[in-house]
Amino acid sequence: MEPAGQPEHASADAAPGEQPAPPAQAAMRAGDRERDAVVQRLQEAFADGRLDDDEFDQRTRSALTARFQSELELLTHDLPASAGGTRPVDPATAGGKAGRLAVAYKSSIRRAGRWRVPEQFRTVVYKGSGHIDLRAAELTSHVTTLYAIAYKSRIDVVVPLGVRVELDGFGVSKGWSAEEDLESRLPADAPVVHVRGIGYKGTIEVSTKPQAQPHGQVQAGHTGDPSRRVLPDGR
Repeated sequence: MEPAGQPEHASADAAPGEQPAPPAQAAMRAGDRERDAVVQRLQEAFADGRLDDDEFDQRTRSALTARFQSELELLTHDLPASAGGTRPVDPATAGGKAGRLAVAYKSSIRRAGRWRVPEQFRTVVYKGSGHIDLRAAELTSHVTTLYAIAYKSRIDVVVPLGVRVELDGFGVSKGWSAEEDLESRLPADAPVVHVRGIGYKGTIEVSTKPQAQPHGQVQAGHTGDPSRRVLPDGR
């Protein structure tokens, strides 16, 4: 026994008249709804220019694989709260039939940043190049279908990590990559981007990050980057 007037050492048993110390709070598990909300905030921050390509990619991957809410909080602690509602889009590509089709004849086309993507979008490139970036775009339908034709051309399609990608078309090669595990973690009601393409002596490439190499230096059907999947040429 401790001498009178001396504090007792901490022990598992509380002293008479004292409340026992509460147990350490267990970490709260994260669910699909919390992960989706964080991915949306990251997408808004990317569209606002607060995150660069690498930061957006890394944080989105971490959000989709997070097990605890504390992990999700770390991914958005330096970002403003989500504004909610519909984000403003580029007036040049918003609404109307003009946003449903993009054609390039011996030239290039580019859709990126904030733009409203219709349920079905078609692009045709003849001896040129195309770049379709959906990471900061507003997908107006749960299932978005992109029809792409590349004649002696290259079309790059960049998709966000939070969507399920389906590939189809003439001479389609669906070799899987590091994204296979991430897509298997997506909820059943995750948005779907369906790419249907025909590449005649050209390449249609779907990836989660922009193409880093100059056009024409990557063989059709192979990119060397595990984050990319290719519809090889139809020769």
